[in-house]
Amino acid sequence: MALFPQRKTRMTSPLSGRDAVLADLDGVVYAGPGPIEHAIESLNLAAETMRVGYITNNASRTDVTVANHLSELGLTVAPSDVVTSPQAAVGLLGDYVQPGAKILVIGGDGLVSELEKAGYVVTRSADDNPAAVLQGFAPDVGWIHLAEAAYALAPREDGVELPWIATNTDWTIPQGRGIAPGNGTLVSAVHTAVGRLATVAGKPEVPIFVEAKKRFGVENPLMVGDRLDTDILGANRAGIASALVLTGIDRPKHVLAADKGSQPTYILGDLRELHLPYPETTFTRDGQTAKVGKAQVSIRGNDLVVDNDGGDKLNLLRAACAVVWNSGRAVWGFEVPEEIYS
Repeated sequence: MALFPQRKTRMTSPLSGRDAVLADLDGVVYAGPGPIEHAIESLNLAAETMRVGYITNNASRTDVTVANHLSELGLTVAPSDVVTSPQAAVGLLGDYVQPGAKILVIGGDGLVSELEKAGYVVTRSADDNPAAVLQGFAPDVGWIHLAEAAYALAPREDGVELPWIATNTDWTIPQGRGIAPGNGTLVSAVHTAVGRLATVAGKPEVPIFVEAKKRFGVENPLMVGDRLDTDILGANRAGIASALVLTGIDRPKHVLAADKGSQPTYILGDLRELHLPYPETTFTRDGQTAKVGKAQVSIRGNDLVVDNDGGDKLNLLRAACAVVWNSGRAVWGFEVPEEIYS
C-alpha cells in the first residue's frame, strides 16, 4: 500500500472563515414541535459571532409563525431571519403573472400570506379562472384540493399552459411521530393527473439561496441541512459550502451513495460539531485508501474494507464516503460492510 502523505495541518471547524449559518428547519432544528437534541444551544453559540438565518421548504407556515416557534424553542429569531419557499415561489410567480391576478392556492397560510403581501388575489376554486396555480405543503391538503389544481391545469384547447409553481418537491417531511409524505408526493399526484411538470421555487433550486445571501448580506455562508437532494444539492448548485447533519431524513447509507452533485462538504452527527475541529481526510497515493482520524477504509476490487474502525463510527463513515466518492464509482458496485452503515 502506498504511504499516506506526511503533513502537519491545523484542524478547523466547519464554521471557520464563515460569515453566516443558513440552517434548514425540519430535521435540523426540530422534528415536529420539539427541538432536536443539541440544536438550540449550538445555533445560539454560532449567533454570538455570525449571522444565523433559516431556510425552509415547508410552505405550511408564515415566516412570523416560524420565527415565533423558533423563539419558543429558545432561539432569538425575527421573521426577517426566515427565508421560506413561499417567498421564493411568489418571487418566481412575478416572472409569469403580474400582481392583482387571481391565483389558485393549494396549501396553507404560508402561501396565502406571501401572495397577499405581493398584491395577488387568492382563490381556492378552479371555477374562478385563476391566472396561475401555486402549490405548497399543508397538513390538511387532501384529494379535493389536488383535484382543484388538476381542473385548473387541464390541457386547454388553445394549447396555452397555465403557470404552475410548486414551493418545493421534498418527497418526505420529518414529524414528531416519524417520516411522513412531503409536498413532492402531492405535486406528483397532480402531475399524474395533468401530464406536466411544475416549476419549482425552493431547494434544491438556486434562487432561494441567492435570496438568503442577498437578504443577510453575506458571501461565505455554510448551509446546514439533513437532506442530500434539497439542502446539499441546492447549496452545491449555489456554490455554498454545506454540512449534512444526521438527525433528519438522510442516513449513512444515503450519504455513502450520494452522487457528485449531492456530496456535502462536512458530515456531522449533530450540531455541536459545527464548533469542533473537523478531522482531515487523507488518501494513499493511489487513492484506494482513505483515513479520517484513526478510521481507515480501503477499496480492494469490489470490496469496501474497514482496515480500522478507529473507535469512531462517524469518522468511519467519513472515511468510507471519501474513498468511494474519490473513486468515481457508484456505491452499488461495492460490497459494503454493515458496520459502516450503523
